[in-house]
Amino acid sequence: MTEAVDEFEFFLDKQWSDGLPVVTPTEARVARMLKATKRDPDEVIDRIPPMMEPATVRTVAIHALMAGCKPDYLPVILGALPLMLRDEFNMNGVQGTMHGVAPLMIVNGPYAKQIGIHGGNGCFGPGFRANASIGRAIRLMMMNLGGGIAGIASATIFATPLRYTACITENSERSPWESLAESKGYAKDANVITCAMVESPKLCFDDVSQEPQRLLTGIADGMTGMGSWNMHARSDMVVAMGPQHAAICAQGGLTRADVHRKLVEMAGRKVRDLKGGGNWRRERALQFPIKVDPDDDDCFIPAIKDPQDLQLIVAGGWGPCTAICHGWSGGSRAVHGEYAV
Repeated sequence: MTEAVDEFEFFLDKQWSDGLPVVTPTEARVARMLKATKRDPDEVIDRIPPMMEPATVRTVAIHALMAGCKPDYLPVILGALPLMLRDEFNMNGVQGTMHGVAPLMIVNGPYAKQIGIHGGNGCFGPGFRANASIGRAIRLMMMNLGGGIAGIASATIFATPLRYTACITENSERSPWESLAESKGYAKDANVITCAMVESPKLCFDDVSQEPQRLLTGIADGMTGMGSWNMHARSDMVVAMGPQHAAICAQGGLTRADVHRKLVEMAGRKVRDLKGGGNWRRERALQFPIKVDPDDDDCFIPAIKDPQDLQLIVAGGWGPCTAICHGWSGGSRAVHGEYAV
């Protein structure tokens, strides 16, 4: 850089950022970031669609640095990227979609706690460096290496705030149940990332219900919006129960598996309701992975077509609220796996 060039303006002018200033990736800074891994800097992890530029360990480190990450965050990003580039996650599709969804990372295990990924009060919002910068690093790579820029490769109509950053952990200290990772069969001390393609959280506020059935009735209703893709295709969904709502269920004798099962059973609408508006099409209903009769007005259409598509977690602070993140248009399956630290 010369004295006549402002380093922050330089990156913003080049469309190499998300609209916010980035940390200038000097050679010395990149070298410090790479000390967080023993992997060869030139190792190719994969190519990011649709532009298919290669993501190497070095370019991942550069984008992590630009996003404001500490070196300790690099193992999480290196662990998340291969998961997101699995065929079933369909990063290529979401890069170009009109929809406003983003890959949400749910990071479980002791390393998430060690580096400060936040799952308590305000976990979906600002103020937490690990959450903000880890998710932002993924987004910067999707833009710079994948070309997922609105109006260019991306046809997204509104996008979503989750396209700045989307990384949280669970509130394990205040959860009455095992973690999401444990529910998938991982050990308690395993470092695991689960990724789901979802919209921004929609809040279900309930400070009245004091027993599980009434509480889950309201949450299930929030899972069934006529304009959501979950009602019209097989789509993932993340339900982040606040600790207070989770405690009501646990005190009522329900395990995490019980709540998961009840929400799968309860969340849905009848055909007559879906016909009245939203995205209903008879031919789509005939393609559901479950048997339904689109000509029977009393036929119940569940929001969750396959139980594995519901990612139930406990997150956020104490208060009468649950966050519901609806899914994409059926083109993506949630992915999960352990990562090395």
